[in-house]
Amino acid sequence: MNRASLEKRPDEVAAMFDDVAPKYDVVNDVLSMGQTRRWRRIVVDAVGAEPGQRVLDLAAGTGTSSEPYADAGVDVVACDFSLGMLKVGKRRRPDIDFVAGDATNLPFADNSFDASTISFGLRNVNEPKKALAEMLRVTRPGGRLVIAEFSQPTVALWRTTYTEYLMRALPAIARKVSSNPDAYVYLAESIRAWPDQDALAAWISDSGWNDVEYRNLNGGIVAVHRAVKAPAAPGEEPLLPGQVRLTRRTSAAG
Repeated sequence: MNRASLEKRPDEVAAMFDDVAPKYDVVNDVLSMGQTRRWRRIVVDAVGAEPGQRVLDLAAGTGTSSEPYADAGVDVVACDFSLGMLKVGKRRRPDIDFVAGDATNLPFADNSFDASTISFGLRNVNEPKKALAEMLRVTRPGGRLVIAEFSQPTVALWRTTYTEYLMRALPAIARKVSSNPDAYVYLAESIRAWPDQDALAAWISDSGWNDVEYRNLNGGIVAVHRAVKAPAAPGEEPLLPGQVRLTRRTSAAG
């Protein structure tokens, strides 16, 4: 069976998700005890997209996270690097624009989206800081970033209980419901190795995003981070998609 290592080589991660694609959403519902649906609703509310706006849903997989936007009249692009996931999603929702793409080198022009979001996918990117910079690039000035990701429970006893579930119960349940239970061993390991809420907030800020904040869900099992791309300077014309503003550099005479 396919499973990725914590080195997160893109070919290994893509192959692993290709393998689990047919039952991915069902298994997620089982393993999260139905909480994934609530988490997705919270993300959609945090993005706050309106009809006619354009949203990048990165690591969208089969598009379950993209559907609420499409249903609300939002122009959503579901982007993922797993062709297996995209094929499953396109069969179910042919009205959604599914695009194959690498989070560290997005196939979109600068300032193309009103908002960029990624749910439970940043953890699987081998260069997450580069992905954060790429999302900044393709988001228009004043646009929004929303990230949902597994995180660290804030209470010590709950953290211990959750770690036991991740490393013991989750793989055992996956063996009963998944065609590739080894992939969920990777899931558990990658969650345990992922930085906490404050560390991710620092990464987002260091990547150039402003007004970074986060909200803990389920005692910190999941955290939803929000940020904003700096608006255009007063008097500056906002950039159109694909435009790049050039600035003249001057140097002091020696």
